[in-house]
Amino acid sequence: MKPVTTFTLREMKRQGEKITCLTAYDYSFASLLDHAGIDMVMIGDSLGMVMQGHDSTLPVSVADMVYHSRCVARGVRRALIIADMPFMSYQQSPSHAFASAGRLMQKGGAQVVKLEGGEPMAETVQFLVDRGIPVCAHLGLTPQSVHQLGGYRVQGRETTTAERIQRDAKLLQQAGASLLVLEAVPTELAKAITSDLEIPTIGIGAGPNCDGQVLVLQDMLGVYPRPSPKFSRNFMEGANSIEAAVRAYIEAVKTGKFPAPEHSFSSS
Repeated sequence: MKPVTTFTLREMKRQGEKITCLTAYDYSFASLLDHAGIDMVMIGDSLGMVMQGHDSTLPVSVADMVYHSRCVARGVRRALIIADMPFMSYQQSPSHAFASAGRLMQKGGAQVVKLEGGEPMAETVQFLVDRGIPVCAHLGLTPQSVHQLGGYRVQGRETTTAERIQRDAKLLQQAGASLLVLEAVPTELAKAITSDLEIPTIGIGAGPNCDGQVLVLQDMLGVYPRPSPKFSRNFMEGANSIEAAVRAYIEAVKTGKFPAPEHSFSSS
């Protein structure tokens, strides 16, 4: 099968085919996800919590991300590989972000880098894209800003915040972002942004109307020892193997069965 690219994702959005994504942090799981037919594998800085046991993503370093990305890249043949840019690896300046992104691609095998933030990051996104680095943007609940946001809370329920997120989404697309992750935003807001953009949106706790879905692997397998988010689902229930659980997730996303209403947030 042909490798998935950012152009593949655009065509999938155009045709109305849902995009599937899961996180992975090592060779074995990356190979399993790729074999099961996942469209994108994301090396999330969530590894700080699910792999390292921290309370947030903030302690994760670029070196951590390069190591785990390199492991994942060895196991992937088809899926698009996206690596998170960790806290303090891109906020200082566009040139600093370029150096960090270069390490993730050259040493870690990433094909796309993901960074959090809206309008303040638009210049950085354009700086990276102009230099040949594909970017996935991230709006809504941005875990690297957890202390500023006052915890892991739904974003965009207030009119002013929703309008800002919509405006930021357009700015990031104009800056050259190839896709956009929307995390923990109301279903109605995610639907409006998705229909307003030409680039694909990937939801996590953002309802069923995004162009695709992503979950943290340990949450969807039910192995993370701490409580999983409300919007997640344990796909190991009723499955006789991990690969069967992954295939069930892929099918549920492709057919629109996941996320169900109980895995979504309203604006009220």
